[in-house]
Amino acid sequence: MRDIVVFSGSAHPRLAASISGALGVPLSEVEITRFSNDCLQARLLANCRQRDVYIVQPLVPPTQEHLMELLLMIDAAKGASAAQITAVIPHYAYARSDKKDASRISLGGRLVADLLATSGVSRVLTMALHAPQVHGFFSVPVDHLTAIGVLADHFRGRDLSDTVVVSPDLGNAKTATLFARLLGLPVAAGSKQRKADDKVVIDAIVGDVTGKRAIVLDDEIATGGSVVELMDRLKEFGCTEAAIACTHGLFAGPAVERLSTHPMIQEVVTTDTVPAPDWPQLQVRSVADLFAKAIARIHAGESVSSLFDGVDPTHAPPDARLPLG
Repeated sequence: MRDIVVFSGSAHPRLAASISGALGVPLSEVEITRFSNDCLQARLLANCRQRDVYIVQPLVPPTQEHLMELLLMIDAAKGASAAQITAVIPHYAYARSDKKDASRISLGGRLVADLLATSGVSRVLTMALHAPQVHGFFSVPVDHLTAIGVLADHFRGRDLSDTVVVSPDLGNAKTATLFARLLGLPVAAGSKQRKADDKVVIDAIVGDVTGKRAIVLDDEIATGGSVVELMDRLKEFGCTEAAIACTHGLFAGPAVERLSTHPMIQEVVTTDTVPAPDWPQLQVRSVADLFAKAIARIHAGESVSSLFDGVDPTHAPPDARLPLG
């Protein structure tokens, strides 16, 4: 079997090191240099010839810089005769740009997918796309992981009586329902209208939250505006307190101050798909082992969806039970 080589861009080397450690392979070095005209150059400092190359790089701020690094590293691996190149993108930022909802608007999710394919990537490994249909923008295979099992583990073993899982919007309600099933809890959802990138209005709560504690599940938290708006509505509907759980904790701008000082919020838990901010009270669950297992299965030609048996039916359809005759 071909050797595995793992590289990391500058976006999140700690996660890359954890993934390579779980795989039992060293994290190979990369040299990123900047010319006087501000152009970047990537050089991979390990042999890639006829090897399976995995490049770990979430698209986090400065997003464009990290995207260009990733494209250059893929190009370098292609030029070095890698047998297969997998872009491990724990957070695919451009999944937010997934539809034409205004005149003459760009479709960044598809454009970045095309750039990755053109650069020479063989496969993409990502987690919790903001819009699942972005999966279809890629012309190469995509393995789409979920962190709801990891996040559910954080709450297991607690007294969850009088607790309800709440989705910030109806679009995320399906994932919230799957998460609620893992914990044996009911589910509710906010009715959200987005006015701008950092401004939302939640005008109603669908489901019973009166007198209950909430676990709010979201795929991504950027400025925290949606969560704060949701907290205000939950309080109006009689909810007593809330824990916040999300896969991608970007916590940009005023997010940390908003979430750490809100009287309704008792706890915030996220994963390490992106670097954590300086926030000692933040609970961070690692997804490194999950990515390592997925890489090992890809390398061995085994099923990745079987990682989610009993966790998320959308990622692991139930086995067929029809007689084979």
